[in-house]
Amino acid sequence: MNEKVRCLIIGSGPAGYTAAIYASRANLSPVLYEGMEPGGQLTTTTEVENFPGYPTGITGPELMEDLKKQAQRFGADIRFGVATATDLSVSPYKVTIDGEKVIEAETIIISTGATAKYLGLADEKKYAGSGVSACATCDGFFYRKLTVAVVGGGDTACEEATYLAGLASKVYVIVRKDYLRASKIMQERVLNNPKIEVLFEHETLGLTGEGVVQGVNLVKKKGTPVEEQVHLDIDGFFLAIGHKPNSDIFKPWIETDEVGYIKTIPGTPRTNVSGIFAAGDVADPHYRQAITAAGTGCQAAIEAERYLSEKNA
Repeated sequence: MNEKVRCLIIGSGPAGYTAAIYASRANLSPVLYEGMEPGGQLTTTTEVENFPGYPTGITGPELMEDLKKQAQRFGADIRFGVATATDLSVSPYKVTIDGEKVIEAETIIISTGATAKYLGLADEKKYAGSGVSACATCDGFFYRKLTVAVVGGGDTACEEATYLAGLASKVYVIVRKDYLRASKIMQERVLNNPKIEVLFEHETLGLTGEGVVQGVNLVKKKGTPVEEQVHLDIDGFFLAIGHKPNSDIFKPWIETDEVGYIKTIPGTPRTNVSGIFAAGDVADPHYRQAITAAGTGCQAAIEAERYLSEKNA
């Protein structure tokens, strides 16, 4: 039997939990399904120092637990479960959970986030939160006056490297090809920065270190007669090869860009489908911060309340 709800929030993290706080306080009786990674990407982060209200910092899992408890305090119904299919052709919108249960919702807030792309090395998991990061803005502060490496050759990698160069003493950029794919201005910033050294035609083999990252093993000019092994002493290893928005099940109905980020009406969390809103990293290719995600979660809940009020007026 289908369950009917006024406000369905798909995905947790700062966007989802904040949306649940605001929706609960607006008496929308929201139901939130946490998804495959309850709490979102921050649950894999050890220390969070840039979220307002925590002057001495807080761990990612603790921050997410605080937000979850705050939402539950106001009556949010938070559940385990993954949205596996959708039918957003007509209201009430239908969302299938775990391939079985169907939720009929008057309004939906999509906060499914984005997943950082990794190289697929076992060491990336081994050192997760201990020297491996996919967000320089989040974690760069911990590498002041240290040596770091950034993997990637596009705009994201160049932006991360430039940001890190303002903190670290040395930044290596590991590029598989013999050129940078980044825009010309970003290339110039990287190539002209004395703290940044670009290693063209290098691929990562693995990471080394006792408990934390202390080095990286590379192969230079792989598959050529002059192939050679290279080892660098580093303190941090940053992935900057892109993110994949978790938007696939919405694409038949919701407009996305070429990468998969949900398109919203500028300045709002509104999508092309009336009553469906997007918050957090699934709709944010630019900032991808906990605080910006929380802000859009707030906006989405307010928009959902206004939509329901106008609909039922």
